[in-house]
Amino acid sequence: MFSKILIANRGEIACRVIKTARRLGVRTVAVYSDADRDARHVAMADEAVHIGPSPARESYLVADRLIAAAQATGAEGIHPGYGFLSENAGFADACAAAGIVFIGPPPSAIRAMGSKSEAKKLMEAAKVPLVPGYHGDDQSPELLAREADRIGYPVLIKASAGGGGKGMRVVESAAKFAEALAGAKREAKAAFADDHVLVEKYLTRPRHIEVQVFGDTHGHCLYLFERDCSIQRRHQKVIEEAPAPGMTVERRKAMGEAAVAAARAIGYVGAGTVEFIADESGDFYFMEMNTRLQVEHPVTEMITGQDLVEWQLRVACGEAMPLTQDQLAIDGHAFEVRLYAEDPSRNFLPSVGTLKHLALPRRGSGARVDTGVRQGDAVTPYYDPMIAKIIVHGPDRAAALRRLQRALAETEVVGVRTNTALLARIAAHPAFAAGEVDTGFIERHKAVVLPKAEAADTRVLALATLARLLEWRRDAADRAAASAEPTSPWHSVDGWRLNGAGRDEVRWKDAERDVPVMVHYRRGAAGSAAGAYAVDCRIEIGNAVLDAGATLARDGSFRATLGEAVTSARVVRNVANDGGVDYVVFADGSVGGRTLRLVDPRDVSAAEAAGAPGGGLKAPMPGKIIDFKVKAGESVSRGQPVVVLEAMKMEHTLVAPSDGTVKRLLYAPGDQVPDGADLVEFEAAE
Repeated sequence: MFSKILIANRGEIACRVIKTARRLGVRTVAVYSDADRDARHVAMADEAVHIGPSPARESYLVADRLIAAAQATGAEGIHPGYGFLSENAGFADACAAAGIVFIGPPPSAIRAMGSKSEAKKLMEAAKVPLVPGYHGDDQSPELLAREADRIGYPVLIKASAGGGGKGMRVVESAAKFAEALAGAKREAKAAFADDHVLVEKYLTRPRHIEVQVFGDTHGHCLYLFERDCSIQRRHQKVIEEAPAPGMTVERRKAMGEAAVAAARAIGYVGAGTVEFIADESGDFYFMEMNTRLQVEHPVTEMITGQDLVEWQLRVACGEAMPLTQDQLAIDGHAFEVRLYAEDPSRNFLPSVGTLKHLALPRRGSGARVDTGVRQGDAVTPYYDPMIAKIIVHGPDRAAALRRLQRALAETEVVGVRTNTALLARIAAHPAFAAGEVDTGFIERHKAVVLPKAEAADTRVLALATLARLLEWRRDAADRAAASAEPTSPWHSVDGWRLNGAGRDEVRWKDAERDVPVMVHYRRGAAGSAAGAYAVDCRIEIGNAVLDAGATLARDGSFRATLGEAVTSARVVRNVANDGGVDYVVFADGSVGGRTLRLVDPRDVSAAEAAGAPGGGLKAPMPGKIIDFKVKAGESVSRGQPVVVLEAMKMEHTLVAPSDGTVKRLLYAPGDQVPDGADLVEFEAAE
């Protein structure tokens, strides 16, 4: 076994490798960029080496710096994780030349599967079933268009050199092919420095099923069953499960043997994944092979009881795999969800910011959490916006699904937008519970899993108000304790009135509506030292009137009574990037939190800003302008595409915020823009 390894990656996979290495008595070296200086994986490792500026191309993608760090620290092997250089044959060659073990497949295997087009040819020779398509070298737009016509629409354009949904477009008709091809090539070039694409028949209700394979240097190769990764957005996986629902013993064996045949065809060693697409009849076709560990490997670990990272380390040291095919068996069912910092309501636009509050499922909840962040860390524009993977296991699919729903209910994130509510709605959907999954699931059920925002209900407004009142009492108690006269009536926050009950007003902004909440205190029920962290009152919200009370706990949560109902809640106060103060409500039965903006009537500038009509279009994150879809002087409609922005190696189309006229374009294609930059100046329609 190694005595020391370097992990050429970051985030949750780096933390995952460190944990396994520590259990095996292997010391670890972390690498970090400027953005990751205080990251969790850096704190966990035995040693850490700085490798450059924040952009990956200047740090994690610089092979020479990684090898130099390994040599300087005496690391005998480099674990590439996934992403970055994990599937880079040149990096594997450089490791070998430096006398360092690349903990992954041989360079020849990476090269064989590095081009999707060449991989298809190899798989055809190995008699692995293929999707009808064009995988040739001629990349002229005219030929690709003709091939698409031959295959028949809809077709899928896919970057030959990479994955993760980058450089991928579904095209419904010939009229849309040219624009889709140009976008796919641009994105592929940016992500993989290679704009070569292939064109395949797009199956209308396909399932994405992949098989975990493993090989060693002793000639053994086996499969550790399948994972269903059909729940996707923008061709990127959102929820994975193992085993695949509805899989028969015969089909599992056929897919597993096809995956092993694919691995043997290229002399594969180590962990890899053979990805298939399956149609409604059960026929399956080879898509690609990922020559690395996959993000979703934990679900395989949960149903097999094996540590795949340990297998990687042992095989890289020349050991045989610890089990044979006949010794492997499936135990129960597992789900993994990817908790992303993104805004599903804005086409899954990544969200950057500081994780001001982060509560993930507790250890005793039956969930496993793989994460590379802690509360207070930042989600930056430089890397993938995944916050954590939440994994659950149960004796069967129904039990595992119940555990997943509980785990999501315990998940709280403040500081960035997340997909928590989307994950919870998918997990609660009857079609998902029935195993009716395919890659179009989210789009088909978007009315349920991506509903339009509704007004906050009375319960949410009342809980936010109670939190605000408890905050006043806590602050008043702190001031009183620090003063020379702690019993002074000037420390009271009970809204005292001469000859009348005390009252206060708290105002909220819920999306576009202003909501005043009137609070009537019960005489003698607030303001005492004993009640400094409690409130007892009657709340009026519009026509709704309810008796309410709450007591604040040490951890910031509180137990509230609303009428006859008793509920537990946590309301997190967050100062937003624009300086406004938000209150995010997490309560029993709700997932993802609901945000309300506190309206302070004394803050005139904030009130004006809140009510000011939008006059332009801002960059939602740092990026590069790819294209403008409009010209100065052109009339536009709300929702019309205006700007194509490249950020996090993917293209994002920004749309007009309202009907109106484009007055000015403030940048040009190719320009780099900072977060919040004004891109287009509009004149709103009358």
